[in-house]
Amino acid sequence: MRRLFPVTDQTPARTRDGADREWSLDELADAYAYPELAADGHWLRANMVSTLDGAAQHDGRSQPISGETDMRIFGTLRDLADVVVVGAETVRQEGYRPARARDAFAARREAAGQGPAPVIAVITASLDLDFSLPLFTSALVPTLVVTGAAAPSDRVAEAVRAGAEVVVAGEGAAVDAARAVRELADRGLRRQLTEGGPRLLGQFVAADVLDELCLTISPTLTAGGAQRIAGGPSVTVPHRLAPACVLEEAGFLFTSYRRI
Repeated sequence: MRRLFPVTDQTPARTRDGADREWSLDELADAYAYPELAADGHWLRANMVSTLDGAAQHDGRSQPISGETDMRIFGTLRDLADVVVVGAETVRQEGYRPARARDAFAARREAAGQGPAPVIAVITASLDLDFSLPLFTSALVPTLVVTGAAAPSDRVAEAVRAGAEVVVAGEGAAVDAARAVRELADRGLRRQLTEGGPRLLGQFVAADVLDELCLTISPTLTAGGAQRIAGGPSVTVPHRLAPACVLEEAGFLFTSYRRI
């Protein structure tokens, strides 16, 4: 079964004809299009996956609870974004590589005034990263390392030697989540996508800068002590989001909720 249930007028009303037809990339791109932004505006969305019992990972990685369509949506969200924001631990755990240019999205990105592929921005206080990885040495566009002003100078120098660009978004060693969003937007990276991990998403939630959550609900149960999709201290008042769309396939629910 493949269905798209539009919930608001922000999402196109479409009927999926035929249970075996795969959603086209254009259909997915239309369903997940960023809203129109003001000249000085920006939009931060998160893309996460969770099991039915709330686990964001299995054995430390998200891939075991994902699926084929989830990965198609994952790729679509990347290709719509100016920048993909990710935490250092997720880079280490998931083996991040540079974003690649895809012919299927070339015309759409050019029309939106975007480069051939999104920038990857890694949030890190310690810069405890392997700067010999292709993410830093072979990126189509330079990877950004977002850190604090008090970050270790030797690690900053190593990042620069590897080809990365360093962005300061905090007065101490830690990164200020709200400032990171602003610094990226000031670079023209206004359509922002974060893929976590849970600690980074928790920081964006706590700073009240998350505009949209794209959450895949995996039809699986894991039990155990895996993290939720967002970690860290709780907010004083829960943030309420409004549903934008829900897609279903093979028991997976692909949901989108936006800031009210």
